[in-house]
Amino acid sequence: MELQNELVISYKILRVTVGVLGMAMPLVLYAGGKLIFGFGVQLSLSAYYHTSMRDVLVGILFALGVFLFSYKGYGRADDVAGYLACFFAIGVALFPALREGETSELAKRINVIHHIFAAGFLLTLTYFALFLFTKSNKKPSEMTPLKRIRNTVYRTCGGVMLLCILLLAVYIYQYGGVGVFLGSSVPIFWLETVAIFAFGVSWFVKSEVILKDQEESTAVKWVPHEANPSAS
Repeated sequence: MELQNELVISYKILRVTVGVLGMAMPLVLYAGGKLIFGFGVQLSLSAYYHTSMRDVLVGILFALGVFLFSYKGYGRADDVAGYLACFFAIGVALFPALREGETSELAKRINVIHHIFAAGFLLTLTYFALFLFTKSNKKPSEMTPLKRIRNTVYRTCGGVMLLCILLLAVYIYQYGGVGVFLGSSVPIFWLETVAIFAFGVSWFVKSEVILKDQEESTAVKWVPHEANPSAS
């Protein structure tokens, strides 16, 4: 029982960490660029690779990759999703988006690879929220009220991420995604920010730091599937 409790605590901390990193990444990149280096919002989150905030962006992506790789959920599907999310996150970090004004063929090819990794990353995170986090070993009628609320949050976050992905795809297809501003706005940056923030919220709620079932204070309901295959 003590080992199971330690596992539960470890995985809750992992989920909190992933959630906080997701929610903080856009804010850290924007605030760091603005307050420390004096430049404004970039075309996209990935565009910060070509600024003085490059190391921060790459560091956060690698950290997310490591944590997602380490994640163990309720079954094999959770593990595979974590591995894929790790692969895509590191791919986004290693293959940068096209720098504004860059015209070389190599840079354009790398940009295509970057967008494939970015799309895979966001789609995998959406899959987590919509299909993995909502799982339960109880019938819908037996779920606790807070579990139902958590599932609503997960589905909302997943829906927001999916909508942002679709809008990003339309925008990039329509305008090429590079060097295009609509008035004073930066559509790609804000859509990515909303999607990544929603991802962070879903993981933070999954940690049950908030919306926690009261019965968990006295009984262990879930441990990683390697120790216990049950779900909550």
